[in-house]
Amino acid sequence: MIISIPRRIAERARREAEKLGLGLEEYVIELLTQDLDPRDRAIEYIEAAKELLEEARGELEKDNVRQAAEKTWEAAALTVKAYAWWRESKRLTRHGELWQYARKVAEEPGKWIDHAWNEANAMHICFYEGWCQKEQVEAALEQAEKLIKEIETKIKT
Repeated sequence: MIISIPRRIAERARREAEKLGLGLEEYVIELLTQDLDPRDRAIEYIEAAKELLEEARGELEKDNVRQAAEKTWEAAALTVKAYAWWRESKRLTRHGELWQYARKVAEEPGKWIDHAWNEANAMHICFYEGWCQKEQVEAALEQAEKLIKEIETKIKT
């Protein structure tokens, strides 16, 4: 779905997202889910993360490696945020908080989550520096998908 809004409003939203250290999509999700209870908000985050992975796959098909990398990162970040909402009704707003919480997530399902998180973070760096290859994004996407499925199962049970 594509929503068209005035450029001035879109720019304002982008600036506000940057102030919070969020991507534009993540910022809009924050705004639209702020009144939901923690479990429902976590579920919305997971659903958005799954959509971002699909978008990442589409970007890979178009050989747009950088966009695929960033969408993979955003999906993993939303998943960690979903877990924080579900587990503690906690809102994570900074990269440092994401890193700390990713460690907390790994305590329950297992250490493999550290690996998935590190691969996702590499995709965030790739977006800015443009050094990664398509195969690396594909591998990170697989790990992010596994992470999403694991957390989704916990939240929905």
